[in-house]
Amino acid sequence: MTIAENLQHIKTSLPETVTLVAVSKTKPISDLTQAYEAGQRVFGENKIQEMADKWEQMPKDIQWHMIGHVQTNKVKYMAPFVSLIHGVDSLKLLQEINKQATKYNRVIDCLLQLHIAEEETKFGLDEKELNELITAPEFAAMQNIQILGVMGMATFTDNQEQIKKEFKHLKSIFDHLKSKNPANSNLTTISMGMSGDYQLAIDCGSTMVRIGSSIFGGR
Repeated sequence: MTIAENLQHIKTSLPETVTLVAVSKTKPISDLTQAYEAGQRVFGENKIQEMADKWEQMPKDIQWHMIGHVQTNKVKYMAPFVSLIHGVDSLKLLQEINKQATKYNRVIDCLLQLHIAEEETKFGLDEKELNELITAPEFAAMQNIQILGVMGMATFTDNQEQIKKEFKHLKSIFDHLKSKNPANSNLTTISMGMSGDYQLAIDCGSTMVRIGSSIFGGR
């Protein structure tokens, strides 16, 4: 199957309400160009420098999503162009994004990353930290960020029931967050689900899926 055929196959299986992020990390420009020519406009990268290089070379109607862990000192390299940052897991990082966005007179959209997996290695906020973040006076004062929703990664397991439980947990956190109506937010997005579990994620309420290997092939 070609990249275009893979994309077409996945898109026909997605409800219209779900955004497909093509995870293009480590893939060459030629692969991204094939996806672009097939109509894909949202790409996800996990290294800021690689994303910036691709942004410079690719058409400017692409939305670039930063899906990896973000180091504070690297935010400045993506501030001019990034569309959505999926992995915001601290007030400090949000303050840096706000600061860099201000320099470019932009409002940068962000997702708050929640730790929903049983594995200890994943980044993300727990519910207590989430609450502390959205109620902090510094959070309300930021003018150049907007929280669009939440992102989470399920445990890497074949246990579908466990994955389902974690996805449903993220959906409930999102619903709770929405009921609080925090400052600086327009809560529309739940980013969960990847190549192996995106159908399950959609069943559990995902509005954005991050798919790489099913589009571009294995690493």
